[in-house]
Amino acid sequence: MAIKYWEFEDAALREKLKSPNVKEIAKIFFENETEAYRFGYLLLEVKRKKGLKLSDVSELPVATTKRYLDFAVQVGLLKHENNVYVFTDRYTKPFRNISVYIKEWMERDVDEDLSIEFANAKTGKQEKRGGRKAKMAIKDE
Repeated sequence: MAIKYWEFEDAALREKLKSPNVKEIAKIFFENETEAYRFGYLLLEVKRKKGLKLSDVSELPVATTKRYLDFAVQVGLLKHENNVYVFTDRYTKPFRNISVYIKEWMERDVDEDLSIEFANAKTGKQEKRGGRKAKMAIKDE
């Protein structure tokens, strides 16, 4: 998820609240214009129909629709019950608290060992899985 900086200062937020649009919401999560469009389109459909089934979407492929709607469920914008995606309010409270948590982490001067925190993470360089083969060095004979 690519949540980028968004203006949360009071004056800027008040201006944005005068005319909220789905583009601003989609751009918070996706920098890519196509991904933001797809996400925004699906959020708009959920808003218009007060609930959305996968079979109701004809403009996007079913697999793409499911992926974006499941992402919205994962971040807390939607909930999925009885094969219908609807808006939920799980999003506002946790997101408000995350800013306090991040600020507290930034202010504390504690050394953290990432190898302990992420014990199962792969930290080495990935092996090449495909693509062009590296040119062999020509040896002098």
